[in-house]
Amino acid sequence: MSLIIRIHRTGGPEVLQLDDAVVGDPGPGQVKLRHTAVGLNFIDTYHRTGHYPVPLPSGLGLEAAAVVSAIGPGVEGLHVGQRVAYATGPLGAYAEERLIPAERLVPVPQGVTDRQAAAVLLKGLTAQYLVRRTHVVKAGETVVVHAAAGGVGLLLCQWLRHLGATVIGSVGTAEKAELARANGCQYPLVLDASNPGRFVQQVGEITQGAKASVVYDSVGKDTMLMSLDCLAPFGLLAMFGSSSGAPPPLDLGLLGPKGSLFVTRPTLMTYAAKRTDLLQGAAELFDLVARGVLKVHINQEYPLRAAAQAHRDLEGRRTTGSSVFLVG
Repeated sequence: MSLIIRIHRTGGPEVLQLDDAVVGDPGPGQVKLRHTAVGLNFIDTYHRTGHYPVPLPSGLGLEAAAVVSAIGPGVEGLHVGQRVAYATGPLGAYAEERLIPAERLVPVPQGVTDRQAAAVLLKGLTAQYLVRRTHVVKAGETVVVHAAAGGVGLLLCQWLRHLGATVIGSVGTAEKAELARANGCQYPLVLDASNPGRFVQQVGEITQGAKASVVYDSVGKDTMLMSLDCLAPFGLLAMFGSSSGAPPPLDLGLLGPKGSLFVTRPTLMTYAAKRTDLLQGAAELFDLVARGVLKVHINQEYPLRAAAQAHRDLEGRRTTGSSVFLVG
């Protein structure tokens, strides 16, 4: 029997249920995995609450590092005992063992630990497509990163500094400001949700009125309109999350007077849909991790049985950096 966390109904962390499951042999195109570490991500709470509806009952979790324990018919390029990771589902990473399509797996190279791989792959692939594909960041550009002390935020700040950008970040506390600063954010600003105009003013002061070429916004409702006001003419708002809730409907008529702006709602599922893109993104990410360019901050570790508490901590904004479940 294998331990698995499932939801049989949507709701708060209390709906996370500990079940036993029998994991059979892999079918055609499948691999059987023994998880070693599982990543915790904010999107997991969206599936749990029904914000992103899933058929019930359902497993949770999109990201894990594992060892291949069996290979199904037709699978090539993988072998039993190989270290692998995945970050694009299907759902069900909150488990000791599972079956998964082989095409979703990426090899974990030497120089990257299982804990690092489980903590960084989903967030790191997100950062990769944001800075390398959604908007190709160039040296000298000014970029705004909301939630700069979060899991994706810390990776974005490091990657942007590596690319030579000037990074302005929003954070919730002075402690998180110091964490963001230590990871490449030159201007971490504590955001006062009751006075969003102050943040826009500070961005204008830092840039001497030029503003930012791109804003990476994972907060959503509380920041979207403010983010638009931080952009230079022809700037891009990449709204890749909504931790504060779904943003209000956007009046496209605002984009012209504010500088002929662009807005996109990118997702990793789209950017990593093709295996070639998945492998390329993972290889670039793991190379930067192995070389120490990107530091993976695993600031919270939980046993799988503590999934409910982990969700409470994440939604209560009591976490920084990345969190993982340790398995085995």
